[in-house]
Amino acid sequence: MKKEYDFSKGTRGPILPIPPGKTRITIRIDDDVLDWFRDRVDAAGGGNYQTLMNQALREYILRREERLEETVRRVLREELKRGARRQRVSARAPDGASQVRDASGRSVQARRRRRLR
Repeated sequence: MKKEYDFSKGTRGPILPIPPGKTRITIRIDDDVLDWFRDRVDAAGGGNYQTLMNQALREYILRREERLEETVRRVLREELKRGARRQRVSARAPDGASQVRDASGRSVQARRRRRLR
């Protein structure tokens, strides 16, 4: 180690330049929140917890900007798909024909036969 170093041509700041569209900041984050993001990155096999935090913040912003009408439509579509899967339970009749059952467990064909009577 030298007794003196010449820093006259040195530059202040980070060694690696910050990529365009990014800003270096210092923030305080609760330990449990930071641990949660670090655990997710470790479980995924590596990566950068800061990137994961940025993705979570971006998704939150996009959801907040979604119009109420779009949110209601999205939720209804999801629920209708889920409900349709629950109601359709396929079962095999003794003759091998497929029967579609409603939520109560009665076959749709039996319901139709009762209406015709």
